[in-house]
Amino acid sequence: MIRYVLLRIAGAVPVLLVVATATFALLRFLPGGPFDREKALPPEILRNIEARYALDRPLPEQYALYLGDLLRGDLGPSYRYVGRDVATIIAEALPVSIQLGGVAFVIAVLGGVSLGLAAGMRAGTPLDRVLGALSVLGVSLPSFVLGAGLMLIVGLHLGWLPVALWEGPAHVVLPALTLAALPLAYVTQLTRSSVIEVARQDFVRTARAKGVPERGVRVRHVLRNALLAVVTYFGPLLATLLTGSFVVEKIFAIPGLGGFFVSAVTSRDYPLVLGVTLVYALGIVAANLLVDLAYARLDPRIRVTGERR
Repeated sequence: MIRYVLLRIAGAVPVLLVVATATFALLRFLPGGPFDREKALPPEILRNIEARYALDRPLPEQYALYLGDLLRGDLGPSYRYVGRDVATIIAEALPVSIQLGGVAFVIAVLGGVSLGLAAGMRAGTPLDRVLGALSVLGVSLPSFVLGAGLMLIVGLHLGWLPVALWEGPAHVVLPALTLAALPLAYVTQLTRSSVIEVARQDFVRTARAKGVPERGVRVRHVLRNALLAVVTYFGPLLATLLTGSFVVEKIFAIPGLGGFFVSAVTSRDYPLVLGVTLVYALGIVAANLLVDLAYARLDPRIRVTGERR
């Protein structure tokens, strides 16, 4: 397993290089520049600023300089947040996004698997139809609509929870529920479909015929095998939630990585966009590795080398 993990880590290096190269090229070909203003800067000031950040050099040279700094662990200075480097901004904002995303991930996984199991084991019943309608609503409802609704009803009208900022555990509830709503609904649907398929298998009927308690049938036989199809979704879900949600963080005024990323894109802050993009890419690679290891844990027939016994 250690060899497999090391190989996956080594394989992530060219992936991150491709992501960095593609992002660098796309940013440079976008219209506008990082120092374009409604009122144009004097030419001599603009030249000095571009010279300071090496923007006056040819693109291949800019790219070579960026890669050299990246290999040394230097993500460069931020153009928008003067006096702050990208690594510091990410170090301050990423923990906030991880906390919010972690809570949302737990809600989505535990809630979605539980509801999907309940709906799948009672397929065709009123409970199944109600949960199906709620999951469709969760998938269809945009996060900015749900977030605004929770802020209006729960925060302002009822006064139960704070509606914005990031100052304590109570401030986590509404944004975490908003962020978890769509993946919770999707996990519910995936789990339900997988549970229905597994529950029809011969080994489940055999377990019941042998007198295995219904709780044991559901947990050890149905749920364990149904999760194999659902776990595939956990990788990108975990990476997306842990690296932050742009919309949710903006709505609730949360100082996470998503808000910085949006500001960086709109202001053409090249180093910050590149730094956050690399963090997202690294998160996806790490999450997919965890999913592969979880697969091998859930199904002993699967080895981390990709072979079957």
